[in-house]
Amino acid sequence: MKRSRREFLNVATGAVALSAVSRIAWTQAYPTRPVRWLVGFAPAGGNDIVARLMGQWLSERTGQQFIVENRTGAGGNIGMASVLSAPPDGYTIGFVAANNAINATLYEKLPFDFIRDSAPVGGMMILTNVMASHPSVPAKTVAEFISYAKANPGKINFGSGGSGTSIHLAGELFKAMTGIDMVHVPYRGSGPAMTDLLAGRLQVMFDNLPGAIEHIKAGRLRALAVTVGKRWPALPDVPTVGETVHGFETSLWYGIAVPRGTPLEIVDQLNAALNAVLADPRLQARFADLGGAPMPTTSAQFGKFVAEETEKWAKVVKFSGAKPE
Repeated sequence: MKRSRREFLNVATGAVALSAVSRIAWTQAYPTRPVRWLVGFAPAGGNDIVARLMGQWLSERTGQQFIVENRTGAGGNIGMASVLSAPPDGYTIGFVAANNAINATLYEKLPFDFIRDSAPVGGMMILTNVMASHPSVPAKTVAEFISYAKANPGKINFGSGGSGTSIHLAGELFKAMTGIDMVHVPYRGSGPAMTDLLAGRLQVMFDNLPGAIEHIKAGRLRALAVTVGKRWPALPDVPTVGETVHGFETSLWYGIAVPRGTPLEIVDQLNAALNAVLADPRLQARFADLGGAPMPTTSAQFGKFVAEETEKWAKVVKFSGAKPE
């Protein structure tokens, strides 16, 4: 892992092997055509919601369309494989989230090494997952849910956007730390999982807050707790899981990466456009509505952050005993 982390930081800060003349000529006009933004999960989930929102703002900022494409499957790995195999010219970018850090340990064999084969652009949003249950579940607190689950072993289904997502790992960590028996049901994105949770075919989900918050506010779901270490501004009356399950804490983040070898000048331009958009008070207000906060970084800072997250989630995967399904 140390070797991969060093490689990722080198990619974030190192120069590319192109002549100065060709680099300047190429990047002066970038972007001159639409940019494909690949998201590894189905529409209507938290990742997709944020990508489409940011895509609109980046399109306005740069004068070129940022077109979101959903490439689903394998906990986001299919979409990321498509990103990393694309030409490193800045016209294919990838939506990065905690699942990319998780998958490095969860999957023994991947067709890519995310840290080695990508270059970080920057962070977008930091937020929490929320433990949300269907109203048919009688528990109204985390403690009551644990008691209910222990009285009904193997009868509670918890959904996720796929094996290796933060939604999956949060549920596995909850199982491991409480000793309850729940059945994991993976989907090709949190959007389809949310559909089944709302229909009562799932009983609980540790969803990204942007995908669940409107359903919570409308009373279609019950928010039992947030997964971060302190109460979250968007749901100030909802406790943390850690208030009942001491030591439980997971957080969530979104960002952008491109294939390794993308010219550093293009990475810098993308980072500058991203941070300019994140500084707009109107977007910050929209993020707050979704339950998140802006996460502006340099490309090097984001690279360091992702490397640290990869190391952290490796410990969670091993602790929980989670396996891809």
